[in-house]
Amino acid sequence: MRYPLIHENVKGFLHGGDYNPDQWLHMPEIIEEDYRLMKLANTNTFSLNIFGWSAIERTEGEFDFGWLDKIMDRLAEEGSHVILATPSGARPAWLSQTYPEVLRVEKNRVRNLHGLRHNHCFTSPVYREKVRIMNEKLAERYANHPSLIMWHISNEYGGECHCDLCQDAFRTWLKEKYNNDLEQLNQAWWTGFWSHRFNDWSQVESPAPHGENMVHGMNLDWRRFVSDQTIDFYKHEIAPLRAVDPSIPVTTNFMGNYPHMRPFLGIDYNKFAKEMDIVTWDSYPPWHIEGQTTTKLASDVGFVHDLYRSLKDGQPFLIMENTPSLVNWHDINKTKEEGVHALSAIQAVAHGADSILYFQWRQGRGASEKFHGAVVDHSGTEHTRVFQEVARLGDELNKLQPVAGTSVAPEVAVVFDFENNWAIDDAQALNNINKKYSEQCQAHYHSFWKQGIPVDVISMEGDFSKYKVLVGPMLYMIKPGVAERIEAFVKAGGTFIATYWSGIVNENDLCFLGGFPGPLKNLLGVWAEEIDSLYPEHGIKVSTAGRTYNVTDYCERVHANEAEVLGTFESGGYDKRPALTVNQVEAGKAYYMASSNEQRFYDDFYSELATELSLTRILDAAIPGGVSVQKRTDGETDYVFVMNFSEEAQQVELESNIQYINALTGTARSGIITVEAYNYMILSK
Repeated sequence: MRYPLIHENVKGFLHGGDYNPDQWLHMPEIIEEDYRLMKLANTNTFSLNIFGWSAIERTEGEFDFGWLDKIMDRLAEEGSHVILATPSGARPAWLSQTYPEVLRVEKNRVRNLHGLRHNHCFTSPVYREKVRIMNEKLAERYANHPSLIMWHISNEYGGECHCDLCQDAFRTWLKEKYNNDLEQLNQAWWTGFWSHRFNDWSQVESPAPHGENMVHGMNLDWRRFVSDQTIDFYKHEIAPLRAVDPSIPVTTNFMGNYPHMRPFLGIDYNKFAKEMDIVTWDSYPPWHIEGQTTTKLASDVGFVHDLYRSLKDGQPFLIMENTPSLVNWHDINKTKEEGVHALSAIQAVAHGADSILYFQWRQGRGASEKFHGAVVDHSGTEHTRVFQEVARLGDELNKLQPVAGTSVAPEVAVVFDFENNWAIDDAQALNNINKKYSEQCQAHYHSFWKQGIPVDVISMEGDFSKYKVLVGPMLYMIKPGVAERIEAFVKAGGTFIATYWSGIVNENDLCFLGGFPGPLKNLLGVWAEEIDSLYPEHGIKVSTAGRTYNVTDYCERVHANEAEVLGTFESGGYDKRPALTVNQVEAGKAYYMASSNEQRFYDDFYSELATELSLTRILDAAIPGGVSVQKRTDGETDYVFVMNFSEEAQQVELESNIQYINALTGTARSGIITVEAYNYMILSK
């Protein structure tokens, strides 16, 4: 299907980025030069005011919007769009000094000093009131401005506060969840452990390094509270904007699923997305890591794109931030090789993005981000490799306007659940450094990615019924009703794949009794007796269909009850025990993988499964290694993206009976095509 674009004034892709003219008000010639460069870069959209609070309200109650008026008006004259931000991501020093309660208190119960960003209490009535005033004034002044296409609410929400206000709010949240019954909470948290039973609500506090932090039900509820409180603050922010004009879309920028971004994943984005008009995220993967291929990294990034597209059931998302060159906060800040920026941008588009926006438009002169990549660097000229690559990409995005608004219609879904991730990370079991939940989800995803089979990435609350295949790696937590919906999916003809470490706990992180995988035990037809965490080179292998594969991190001692054994373990004390099983349940099948395995195992398994189930591959022929093939469609025209992430030219076979049109050149293509290293071809049919 085709989705409407975010605003009636938008005709195609958004291309531009985070613009901070408030940093250059003392040098107006720089701002004037920006308008010339924006045209040369083929950009059309700019995010303003993300950190502009101190430029608007230099002292309390004294507002100066003059500079912002001029920028908004000039961008409108230049034909550019504005995504206008509410500046709550960082507050001015006077606010922290006058109202210290707005500053966060850390886990150790010490209040932060003024500084950095994301350093504010979402519960603070003072902070909420100051934000309301600011947002109300922004809405009244700019809601009808011809350049405005969307509100950008705050910036990269994340973090938590442990102040007295938040402790009271946490207790109120718990009272509502547990029906004001403290005994319900005691049972849910299993507080008989270490004699930690509560007999008064005032005794409940948030987890602390020097206090309680090993009651896992409490830790999980604290994460849920922090997530809900963040969403509540966001809803507080948008209220004055909606009051003036509810038709203007609102969003905020989510963060990527990478190890260095994990603190931001303390928010349940599945729940958050319900309050947004369009999902956006900031994409900063390390494209060149020693020991990892660009191909696998591209697959992992594709996983995150598909996650954010899936949050609103296939609606195109926006890349709110990415870098055209490098960042300044990786351990090693490697620039993107020539061609990789455009390739990574087109990959985002292929998975459903309707924008490529940058942090940042122009590098600042000082402070922590002065060496972060930008379209315009300190030379201030268009005569740089990065600027020219951005300009070429902008020209191509203009030619791809018909693709904007189209989407993806997968037959496969991988379950990645934020609360499940929290619970797995907190469990004192397996590998306590990294249990590899995300990595395992991405390993299964990677097998479909290599075959050119589109995938949605959904939560446990997602709609399973529209898929042929549902993959649930490490479903440690099974929330109420989930097992029943999976069983209904299988009985109706669906194929479900579960793995080790599934069906272990309920929504309160209490272990299921009666054997694992808990409520999935009958559906899968197996009993998982125990799980083993393996040292490297342990030597256990899986044998199935005459092929042998290496087991990597975990394996389980499994008993096949009703299930048929398809593969067994070899050596390591697990000889001939079930490693891969399948259980036929009415019209569908439920598979169980009792170990984590090398990638080749998943590739072979899902290749055979795709053939058996006649899953739709975007291209009929095999896809060369390092090449990704994705498709967007409006139901009538298909746009096929052939992207080469390898360092060598690759030949890709198209169907000989179909005539494709190169969307960038207009030329007809069929048969064998050659895609150069770090390059791509976009074909319509």
